[in-house]
Order: sequence, then structure tokens, then C-alpha cells
Amino acid sequence: MAKSEKKQEEPTAEAKAGKPQQQQRIKVDDSETITCYANFCRVTGTPEELIVDFGLNSQPIGIPVESVKVTQRIVVNFYTAKRMLHALHLAVQRHEEAFGVLETDIQKRVVGTLGQGS
Repeated sequence: MAKSEKKQEEPTAEAKAGKPQQQQRIKVDDSETITCYANFCRVTGTPEELIVDFGLNSQPIGIPVESVKVTQRIVVNFYTAKRMLHALHLAVQRHEEAFGVLETDIQKRVVGTLGQGS
């Protein structure tokens, strides 16, 4: 075989049998996890990291008069952010396939006009 030729690797026995290869699972210990609800997210960052703040906006319609209290901050590198972006994209895509498209513009979701009586 010439140096410029590459030897083609043989498929594994699982691949030959048509079985999907299993990915190794990472054990996750979530016994000390603190769960918080957030309807507000702000992303800022540096050249090395992304800073993602989560909080509760008690006035989601219009311009809030009270400040949004940030309760959680996650700092990740861009590699982790890209993996998270992909995982979130897949999760939202599966949700929309099952339940329909999510409209993120709250004005398009509001039925009727606020502040008017029936």
C-alpha cells in the first residue's frame, strides 16, 4: 500500500449488525440542586466566557416599573455554551413538533386588549 493511500477502517460488529452504537453516559448527581423558576434571561460576556443571568419579571407585559431580580447566574465558556445551545435547540424542536410552534412575541399571544372591559 502506498503512503498516500489510507487504510479504510472496518466497521464494528455493532455497525455491521445494524445496531446503533451506544454513547457513554455521564453520571449526574442532582441531589443538591436548587430549582428556581425564571421568565427573564440576560446574556452578557467576555471574550472567554458567557454570563447568563436568570430572574423573575413580575410584569411580563409592557415595560416593568419594578426591577427584575436576578436570582441565578451561570458562567460558561463558549464550548459549553455551544453544546447548551444545541441541546436547547433540540429540546425546543421536539416540543414544537409535539405541541406546535412557540410564539415568543407576547403581544401576538395576548387575546383581546389589556385594560378594556368586556
